[in-house]
Amino acid sequence: MNFNYCVIMAGGIGSRFWPISRSTMPKQFLDITGNGRTLLQQTYDRFSKIMPNENIYIVTNEEYTEIVQEQVPLIPKENILGEPMRRNTAPCIMYANFKIGLKDQLANIVVSPADHLIVNEEEFLQNIKDGLKYVAFQNVMLTLGITPDRPATGYGYIQLSENKKEDLIVKAKTFTEKPHLELAKFFIQSGDFLWNSGIFIWKTSVIDNALKEFLPEHYNLFNENIASFNTPDEKKVINRIYSDAKSISIDFGVMEKATNVFVMKTNFGWSDLGTWDSLYKLHDKDENENTVIGDKVLVNQSFSNYINIDKNKIAILNDLEDYIVINTEQALLICKRENEQQIGELLNEAKLRFGEDIK
Repeated sequence: MNFNYCVIMAGGIGSRFWPISRSTMPKQFLDITGNGRTLLQQTYDRFSKIMPNENIYIVTNEEYTEIVQEQVPLIPKENILGEPMRRNTAPCIMYANFKIGLKDQLANIVVSPADHLIVNEEEFLQNIKDGLKYVAFQNVMLTLGITPDRPATGYGYIQLSENKKEDLIVKAKTFTEKPHLELAKFFIQSGDFLWNSGIFIWKTSVIDNALKEFLPEHYNLFNENIASFNTPDEKKVINRIYSDAKSISIDFGVMEKATNVFVMKTNFGWSDLGTWDSLYKLHDKDENENTVIGDKVLVNQSFSNYINIDKNKIAILNDLEDYIVINTEQALLICKRENEQQIGELLNEAKLRFGEDIK
């Protein structure tokens, strides 16, 4: 019997990749990297190499369940969990953990976002296998920490309690959400911090106890209705649970408070693909450091731009430097690369002016 399970979180709306990523088809369901497989499919492909399909669960918004079924048809339908509304990662993980716990109380679970880039897959899978073996015999919650190569302000950081080179797994000391630049520089210089990948590994019993201790209101909502799971009433019950549950992340709700959180130091080549700039760094570039995606794009005297033009459109770009230019069938985005963190705020303003149809 295989006691190892995977939970893939695939419910986000990918607003930072607007206008290519829309609420009707978010980035996890798109071939963002250009290799012929969507981000969700790539995530499934990786984990399917080390565990059977019946042990892989995908949690998504209920409006995307059909998309998930189409993109990963080998996953049993009952393993695709539809959330009626977005409540961040803690309720998502709690839902999946209750489902898996009913099936297998000895389960070891890896939880992963659907939309991350993994460069060295072989090393990544070895880290996952090592982590699953570790938690099977330890009452700990393990997270994968990424060795940072720059003072990034778009990632969370985990401080290690100690940093001995020979130790692969170390107890976590503190968690810090997306720091400002000077603090990020300090983290890098200290050598005691790793990026928080948002990939977790634990036993179902260990995360169950943590959820019960640190998020008792959420836990009771699920636990009081456990008899309805795997019955025709499950959807109705989940709707009620999510209506009552507050939105909270697993990091803030559990990981930052628990004392049995450990970090595995990894370096498999990772990006959460959370920004257009992360895609710019990923893709090939021309002699002027431009990334150009599109069939009919003429670029002149322009440098270090990320350009993505709908294949049915002709575009001419002249005298641009360090810009993001995205033109789809429905929308156009032009933004300085250094200012792309403002896209979300501007998108909200555009929704107020022009209606929800643009999302």
